[in-house]
Amino acid sequence: MSAVPPYGFGLNESHYVKYCFTKLLSSISTLPDLPHPQSEQQKVRDTMLDKLLKIGRKLLTLRVAVVGSGPAGSSAAEILASSGIETYLFERKLDNAKPCGGAIPLCMVSEFDLPPHIIDRRVRKMKMISPSNREVDINLVNEEEYIGMCRREVLDGFMRDRAAKLGANLINATVHKLDIPKNNTDPYTIHYVDHTEGGAQGIAKTLNVDVIIGADGANSRIAKEIDAGDYNYAIAFQERIRLPEDKMAYYNDMAEMYVGDDVSTDFYAWVFPKYDHVAVGTGTMQVNKASIKQLQAGIRARAARKLLGGQIIKVEAHPIPEHPRPRRVVGRVALVGDAAGYVTKSSGEGIYFAAKSARMCAETIVEVSNGGTRIPTEADLKLYLKRWDKKYGLTYKVLDILQTVFYRTDATREAFVEMCSDMDVQRLTFDSYLYKTVVPANPITQLKITAKTLASLIRGNALAP
Repeated sequence: MSAVPPYGFGLNESHYVKYCFTKLLSSISTLPDLPHPQSEQQKVRDTMLDKLLKIGRKLLTLRVAVVGSGPAGSSAAEILASSGIETYLFERKLDNAKPCGGAIPLCMVSEFDLPPHIIDRRVRKMKMISPSNREVDINLVNEEEYIGMCRREVLDGFMRDRAAKLGANLINATVHKLDIPKNNTDPYTIHYVDHTEGGAQGIAKTLNVDVIIGADGANSRIAKEIDAGDYNYAIAFQERIRLPEDKMAYYNDMAEMYVGDDVSTDFYAWVFPKYDHVAVGTGTMQVNKASIKQLQAGIRARAARKLLGGQIIKVEAHPIPEHPRPRRVVGRVALVGDAAGYVTKSSGEGIYFAAKSARMCAETIVEVSNGGTRIPTEADLKLYLKRWDKKYGLTYKVLDILQTVFYRTDATREAFVEMCSDMDVQRLTFDSYLYKTVVPANPITQLKITAKTLASLIRGNALAP
C-alpha cells in the first residue's frame, strides 16, 4: 500500500477506513482454493469474514457526545452505549443537586427501571389550596398508584452511574465551545475543561465526535453554540426545610399545591415531601422574577402552621423553559429535555419528559445510523422531532390551554380548585399525569366536565378574595 497519507487521496480518515475495510471484505471472495475440502474452505472464509466484521464494527462505530448527565443525558447515554456506539457523557458537577420539585409519574418508575430506593416518598394524597384557602383533597383510589418524590442528587446519580456501567465514557468537565464542521461527515470538535485532573482550574482538552446531544439544561451551552434560538422562561425558587417528626408525619404521603397571586402570579406554589425534609417553593415568569422572594414568603406564610419548627437546610433557584426552542436539531446536534424546552405548562413538569425525549432521540440515532455504522444527517435526526411532536404535542397544547384559562386571576384559580373536587376531573387528571397521555373522556363525561368548568368559573368570581 502506498505510504502517502490517506488524506492524499482526498479522503478523510473515516472514509479511508471504510475504503480499506471494503477492499478487505471483497478480497475474501477471491481467496485461492485451500488444500482442504470445500466445506473447510468455506469455514475459513466465514471465520475471516466474522473477524473482519468485528474489527470493522469497532473502527466504524459512531462517536456521540452527550452534554449534561441529568435524567435526559443519562437516558440518552444509556441507550447509545448499550447499542455499541462510542458514547461520551459530559457532566460539570458530579455531585450536582438540581433545584427541582422532584415529582415523577408512575410510568417513569417502570419504563426507566428505577429501583425502590430512588423514591423518597410515595404520594397518594394531594391537597389543592385556593386563594381563599379552600382546601380540596385528592386521593388516589388504586392502591398500586402513586406519585414518586425524589431528590435529584439521588436520581441523577443513579442514572448517570448506570449509563457509565453500560459503557458510556463519563467525563467530569465543562464544555464551553464547539467547532462546527462545514460538511456532513467531518467531526465536531468539543472544547472542554477537564476537572478530573489539574486542580480547580482543570485542563483544557478537545474531543472529536460525529453527533452531539445537548442535555445541558435551560441555560444550554450547546443550544447557544448552534444558535437554537431563545425562549421565554420562568424562575423557580425552593427551600428545603427539615421538619420536626410530628410535622413530617403529616407529609408522609401528602403533597400540597397552593394557588393565588400571593404565592405565584403565573403558576402555583408547592410543599413536596422528600426523604427527611420537605421542598417548599414557587415559580413565576421571567418578567416577574424580581418578586420571587416575596412570593416565596407568601407560600411560607400560607403553610406556616404546618412548617412550624422547621429548619432551612438548602436554598435553590433555577430557570424553567416555557416553550420549545425554535430549533431543536441543527446539523448533527440535537437538543433534549430542558435544553430543548420540554417543560409542560400548568404543571411545570420536566423530569419524565427530559428522560423520554432523550431516550427517543438516542433510539433514533441508533436506528438511522444502522447501529452506529454510518453518520446520520440533519434530516435523519429530525425524525426524532417528528416522533416527539406526534406523541406529545397534544399534551403540551392541552396544558398550555389550562394554564391560560385557570392561572389568569384569583377568580379563575378558585374555579380551578373547585373543579379539582370533581371525581371525573380527578380521574382524568391522574390518568393523564401518571401514564403521560391525554386520556379522552366519553362524550357524556366530557359534557359534564365542560358544564362544571363553566359553573366553576362563574362561582370563582364570587369566591375570590
